Amino acid sequence: MSSQPAPHPADAPAPTRHSEPPAPPSARQSLPAAYRAVRERSVVLAAPVSAEDAMLQSMEETSPTKWHLAHTTWFFERFVLAGSGGYQAVNADWDYLFNSYYQSVGPMHARHRRGMLSRPSLAQVLDYRRQVDDRMARALSDDQFGTPLLQRIELGLHHEQQHQELLLTDIKHALWCNPLKPAYRDDLPVAGAAAGALDWLGQEESIVEIGAAAWPLDSEHFAFDNESPRHRVLMPAHALATRPVTNGEYRDFVEAGGYRDAALWLSDGWARVNQDAWQRPLYWDEASECEFTLGGMRPIDPHAPVSHLSYYEADAFARWAGARLPTEVEWEGAAASVAVAGNFVDQGYLHPVPPQRDVESADAGGPRQMFGDVWEWTSSAYTAYPGFREMPGSLGEYNGKFMSGQQILRGGSCASPRDHLRASYRNFFHAPDRWQFSGLRLARDA
Repeated sequence: MSSQPAPHPADAPAPTRHSEPPAPPSARQSLPAAYRAVRERSVVLAAPVSAEDAMLQSMEETSPTKWHLAHTTWFFERFVLAGSGGYQAVNADWDYLFNSYYQSVGPMHARHRRGMLSRPSLAQVLDYRRQVDDRMARALSDDQFGTPLLQRIELGLHHEQQHQELLLTDIKHALWCNPLKPAYRDDLPVAGAAAGALDWLGQEESIVEIGAAAWPLDSEHFAFDNESPRHRVLMPAHALATRPVTNGEYRDFVEAGGYRDAALWLSDGWARVNQDAWQRPLYWDEASECEFTLGGMRPIDPHAPVSHLSYYEADAFARWAGARLPTEVEWEGAAASVAVAGNFVDQGYLHPVPPQRDVESADAGGPRQMFGDVWEWTSSAYTAYPGFREMPGSLGEYNGKFMSGQQILRGGSCASPRDHLRASYRNFFHAPDRWQFSGLRLARDA
């Protein structure tokens, strides 16, 4: 970030709908510009959030806006600046507060109590960001970082982009918990269009390559360690739906009694339906006519992709529809030939929308909305690829240790930065999780 003071959230400009995305954090010569762009975007996304909003933690799985802003800053301070030798922390006590889950680094504040951190204040956290960004800018300008630390900066930028999405999904859940249902922003645009017919794309049995070459040893193109190594897989013959399931189609499932039919649900899913009284997607009202969005309560668009579904709900709908969820191999096999285009945070809707000509792939004959709008649940468990190797050192805790009891989602969402995504990207959440922009695309056997 530049040496100019960052704006207070109440004064920062709101993001525009078609703002240019930050430069991809890849080439060494562009790294300072990419650093500034990504770091500034976090502050802009936090701009509509008041100091009171910024410390809300509505459930254990979410984190306060203030914590996201601080933790992403801590990452650069702890793993980059402190690695250059002789570094003095901005505040050594904050190392405990803003560590997330890096056990090898040291103890950390309990995750479920992040909402109790009224101090440091939001103003102090923003000042913390400014100080760390100033130190990073000086070090980058003086070429003080060797290749290993430059690679950590690149990883840190992709890590921050993940937290930018979480910042939005977490504040959405927190504001929804308020009986007033206040909007994060009341000026978000609305898009209307027809979803188009759901067709099927057949694929013969074949051997396909999925995944990414291990970064940074085997490739100059960034990918998280859980995406590697690239490997060959036998993909059975199948058919994949041309688009995600829409709100209108999912409403048919709700009205047909899908939440009352135990035969449609996995055992754990049926237990959760009864335990938590699920009757519809997370943010829908009782009449299934309106839903809570980052722009407040709005009528449900029947043509937009349905979102905020758990894996259990996605799986139950697929069974009701006479289909199934795709495997991640089937999903990546289709996405590999599709451009990364769609409705991302860059477009400014901050909500799933029907296909838009200005953001859709030019390949009208292929699958639509593979990227953006909603993360798509797959039937694949989050496990290691053959030959997987974690990143060395503390950063090896980033992905590998979570390969248990979670499901893979693919494609990105309306809250994801466009330049953060690729066909090999593997997201993962627990089966009951609903607060993410998660939806589904159907598949069926040949």
